[in-house]
Amino acid sequence: MDITFIQFIGQLIDSPVLLITIVLTLAVIFVNGWTDAPNAIATCVSTRSIGPRAAILMAAVFNFLGVLFMSIIGAKVTATIMKMVNFRGNTEDSTVALCAALLAIVIWATAAWYFGIPTSESHALIAGITGAAIALQGGISGINGKEWISVLYGLIVSTILGFGGGWFTVWLTKKICKKYDRRKTNRFFKGAQIFGGASMAFMHGAQDGLKFMGVLMLGVFLVNGQDTVKSVIPPMWMMILCSLVMAIGTSIGGYKIIKSVGMDMVKLEKYQGFSADLSASITLLICTLVGYPVSTTHTKTTAIMGVGANKRISAVNWGVVKDMVLTWIFTFPGCGLIGYLMALVFMKIF
Repeated sequence: MDITFIQFIGQLIDSPVLLITIVLTLAVIFVNGWTDAPNAIATCVSTRSIGPRAAILMAAVFNFLGVLFMSIIGAKVTATIMKMVNFRGNTEDSTVALCAALLAIVIWATAAWYFGIPTSESHALIAGITGAAIALQGGISGINGKEWISVLYGLIVSTILGFGGGWFTVWLTKKICKKYDRRKTNRFFKGAQIFGGASMAFMHGAQDGLKFMGVLMLGVFLVNGQDTVKSVIPPMWMMILCSLVMAIGTSIGGYKIIKSVGMDMVKLEKYQGFSADLSASITLLICTLVGYPVSTTHTKTTAIMGVGANKRISAVNWGVVKDMVLTWIFTFPGCGLIGYLMALVFMKIF
């Protein structure tokens, strides 16, 4: 089903259910920009390679380009997300359950933001829709185990490649630049750090942008009486809308997460920030091409840990790391349970 922007606006006016679904989906995308997108630009801002406002504008542009490019070459991550859970059946109940999952994600992410912890909206999305699907189907038939395994694979691969890549990239960078004048290399890495931030923003759009637009498309299909998404390529107007909402979220709440990731966890110099961004971007690219839905936050922070550990283990603020890891661990059961309970309540009420 293809839908133009004019048709979409017309359906919003005619269907209060669709309006609520879209508002909640955009709220989740907004929160993603609020809590997740800042990780892409955290290091280039914290190393003072670029100002926060310019970084936010850069993130918005490259988020959009990431969504656009990966949609063209094949949105495997979107397909994985939509096949992961079973929302088939009564489309009215399915829509209500989806709304419950989206509201659960907003609640979870806002709580994490309040405490300044960079939670993963990718993990929250997966957990929320999984819990809602279980409530909708009345059991584990709401989960497609074969596709869900991709999440675990992605978690393992992104951790190993992120940390190991960060450690190796900064080691190699120091080896290459050892004989060069420090002032010259600092000028080079200031520009390289901006490139690294842009590449991270691009991959954030490629991963997270496609995930959330897939959910937006599912909401539109459900309201129109279809319980499956026939196409995983979103229309251009939807890409622009989601990128804009994500950018607004980043501009409003980004600094708190930038401080946690780019300043509190490890004190980074420009070459170290570049190394973290480069290794995280490569890791995200590999996982996106394979079709593993991974967390931008998780990948970026493990890369920063690897960079810090190359200097010395004590260079990493393990107290901040512990808070992040605990949040990641509790996201799946916590947000999943909220999604499950809210779906049950919503289906009883509506």
